[in-house]
Amino acid sequence: MKQYGLLLVVFLSAIGMHAQDARSFSLNLYGSYNFSDNIDFGGYSSDVKESFQYGAGFEYFISDNNSIELKYLRANAKMPFYGPAGDQLNIGNDKGALNYILADGTHYFDLGSNLLPYLGGGLGVGIIETPQAGSKTCFAWNIKGGVKIKTASVVSVNINAYLESMSKGVGNSYYWTYYGPVGVENYVSTYQFGLGATLSFNFKK
Repeated sequence: MKQYGLLLVVFLSAIGMHAQDARSFSLNLYGSYNFSDNIDFGGYSSDVKESFQYGAGFEYFISDNNSIELKYLRANAKMPFYGPAGDQLNIGNDKGALNYILADGTHYFDLGSNLLPYLGGGLGVGIIETPQAGSKTCFAWNIKGGVKIKTASVVSVNINAYLESMSKGVGNSYYWTYYGPVGVENYVSTYQFGLGATLSFNFKK
C-alpha cells in the first residue's frame, strides 16, 4: 500500500503546474487524524482521545502566494473524565465532539514547480460537546504547515501537519496582594497535534 502512495506522489509531482492565481478560490475537503491530549485541572483530569477529523473550507487567494480561508472541522472523540482518586466518573457516557470554526491565513512558498510548501494559522471559535455539560463555546486557534501538490486538473492534494487548541475560562483564583485580593481567571485548554490530507478543488474567478 505504501508503494502505491509513493507512486501517486511521484506521478503528481511530474505534472507541471503554476502557482495559484490571485483572486482564484479553492473548495477544500479535510480528513485527518488527531492524537490524544490530557487535560488536568484542580485534581480532576480528562483525556481527549485520538480521533478522525473531517470538514470543509472555502479558501480565497488575495495574491499568488497568500490566501484567507473560512473552514469548519469536526472530530467525534471519547472524553473520559477522572476524579481526584483517578476513577472514571463518566463510564459508558464519555462520547463527545470537538468543532472548530476558524478563519485562517496561509502563505505558500513558490518554488517554481507544482510543489507548494506553506505555513499558516488561524483564530476562531471552538465548540466542545459532552453528554454531561452539553455544548460549550471556547476560543480556538491553530497553526499548520504542509505541502500542496498541484496537478494539471482542478484537483490538488494537500499533505499537512497542525496543532489545534481550545481554551475555556473556568472561574477565578484569588491572590492576596498589597492592594487586597485580586482575582485571576483560570483557563483549561486542549492541545491536539494532527496529521492529515486535503483534497482541493481550484477555480479561477
